[in-house]
Amino acid sequence: MPITMQNYALTWTDAAGKRHVSSVSYDQNSAGSRKAELEAAGASDVTVVPIRPGELPQP
Repeated sequence: MPITMQNYALTWTDAAGKRHVSSVSYDQNSAGSRKAELEAAGASDVTVVPIRPGELPQP
């Protein structure tokens, strides 16, 4: 049975209103941790986006 790898990226809006996209991909647990860090730093609209390996979301 093949192993299917699922990666995640994040999108968010910083306190100044600028949209950002992560430049790295995360596993599910790491994405959740990073989301909590961003929210604690004042980011809003933090979203974990499932992506395929090698891809990143558009801002």
